[in-house]
Amino acid sequence: MFDDYRGLAVFVAVADAGSFSAAGRRLRLSTSVVSHHISRLEERIDTPLFFRSTRSLSLTSEGQRMLDAARRMVQAGEEALDTLSDDRDQLVGALRITLPAFGTNSAVHQAIWQFSKDHPMVAMSLFASDRQVDLIAEGYDLAIRLGRLADSSLKNRKIGVFHRMLVAAPEYLASRPPIETLDDLKTCDFVSFEMLPDEVTLTRDGEDVSFTPENFRIEVDTITAGRAAILAGLGIQNMPLDEIAEDVARGDLVEVLPDWKLPVMGVFAVWPDSGPKKKLTRRLIDALAALPDTAQP
Repeated sequence: MFDDYRGLAVFVAVADAGSFSAAGRRLRLSTSVVSHHISRLEERIDTPLFFRSTRSLSLTSEGQRMLDAARRMVQAGEEALDTLSDDRDQLVGALRITLPAFGTNSAVHQAIWQFSKDHPMVAMSLFASDRQVDLIAEGYDLAIRLGRLADSSLKNRKIGVFHRMLVAAPEYLASRPPIETLDDLKTCDFVSFEMLPDEVTLTRDGEDVSFTPENFRIEVDTITAGRAAILAGLGIQNMPLDEIAEDVARGDLVEVLPDWKLPVMGVFAVWPDSGPKKKLTRRLIDALAALPDTAQP
């Protein structure tokens, strides 16, 4: 019977993650072990649960019929364990977290370090990337994301705000006519971020103006590379304020059209509302939500 319960839990993880390998990352099991549990379960009920191919995995009609009941079983088990451990301060487990690849001395990072110190039995794995990963498919328990969130089945909670500044190097500004109006700005060279929309929105005295720059000199895939390109005089772009504060103070970067500001963005914790680590994830999110409202990523 216990093998059946274990197999059902693995079945739910595979159905949610979309592949054996992704389920394995989430459960900390090898792909072969995941496959073994699914095969044993299929033998037990004498019917296939998944259509398998080299490129895709989908539920059979029998798998679809079984999924809701199996998911309720897993959720009931999680609730039972959470109930028993709600009053315990000593958390045990592991968390995989993805967050932007910049701001390594930010309040968010400091809160994660403190959480790890407070709960030494929780193994923390942090993966820094400026691309938006698929939490379920890649086996992450929590993501820190910026700005507007796309509609999805993921849960989210605002944990702070994020300030930016539109900047350029003095070398670039000296190479062209003065930038005094929005029309002047639209014709400038811009550095494009692969993972962000090219549209720029500026605000002044309650007025919002959005436009797409006409010229992109170079495209990069990280905030760090974008900062380097701007410092090299390759164009203009908005940057996280914490990343460039020292550059601006030294005069290596200059704010462009300082009367116009960039809207403040939200910093969000995003997580899947399923899986075996709901309690751990909730406790970390509570710690992040206690940050001052000026928290940067």
